[in-house]
Amino acid sequence: MELQTYQFGDMTLTWLRGADKYTDAGTLFGPVPKAVWSRFYPTTDDGLMAELTDPILISYQGKQYLIDASLGTEKLDAKQRRNLGVLSENRVLESLASLDLRPEDIDVVLMTHMHNDHAGGLTSLKDGEIVSTFPNATIYIQEIEWNEVRHPNKRTRGTYLKENWEAIQPQVQTFSEEMEVVPGIELHHTGGHSNGHSIILLKQGEETMIHMADLVLTHVHRNPLWVAAVDDYPMDSIAAKTKWVNEAYANGYKFFFYHDQFYAVLQFDKTGQEVRECVKRIRKPIVDWTEKQEKRLDVTDAS
Repeated sequence: MELQTYQFGDMTLTWLRGADKYTDAGTLFGPVPKAVWSRFYPTTDDGLMAELTDPILISYQGKQYLIDASLGTEKLDAKQRRNLGVLSENRVLESLASLDLRPEDIDVVLMTHMHNDHAGGLTSLKDGEIVSTFPNATIYIQEIEWNEVRHPNKRTRGTYLKENWEAIQPQVQTFSEEMEVVPGIELHHTGGHSNGHSIILLKQGEETMIHMADLVLTHVHRNPLWVAAVDDYPMDSIAAKTKWVNEAYANGYKFFFYHDQFYAVLQFDKTGQEVRECVKRIRKPIVDWTEKQEKRLDVTDAS
């Protein structure tokens, strides 16, 4: 299995193979008209957008940090698979094995939020019993998110599934607004997509990488007003995106992505219009560009 890596100072980032899925593009672009977003990002003829759910492994100072956990596809029934648009199985454990790592070798899991496509892989089936996938890991979850995942409401009960969190309870540590996990790895609460949604900053020397998780689902979602219909608190999303995207542009942060099928890492100039660095995904896109995307990102002059 060929896995994509990126070296950031002393950190090695590796995109593991999670499950691939289709989602209705109207869901992911919310109020943005199809006549607008279809010029930037491709879909199938049926209007389905391909999403990767690839957790990002950070190997740093002898420890293994995992950002999110993909879908737990082996726990899904046929109806769930259909509704979620599952195209392929979660291959995170296979990915780790290709790196000579076991699930027991994961030291920390950094959860951006607990929606099923990010948290399902936290648990797995073993001899018919649901158990923690990464039994030795400390799992960091924002405190509001941890409370709401255990007490879902009518809107969230379909994605905050007890089979994703019951088995990991002894491993969970919560934080409030921000947390430095170790020097160089930070969690920041944003809300918006979910009430406890958080983003991740990686720092090495004077450089910073920013993972905005589902606030910036793909590279085209950098526009603060392009808010998905699945965001529970869209005005909070807009405020958080405005703050963090502008900070990233102003300071030359590098964006990295969980769902985007085209780009792993992108860095922009201060205007956010020109690409300074581009690292394309090495995986072949599930739904490739067409001539309709005349507004697609211009990366011709990027390094």
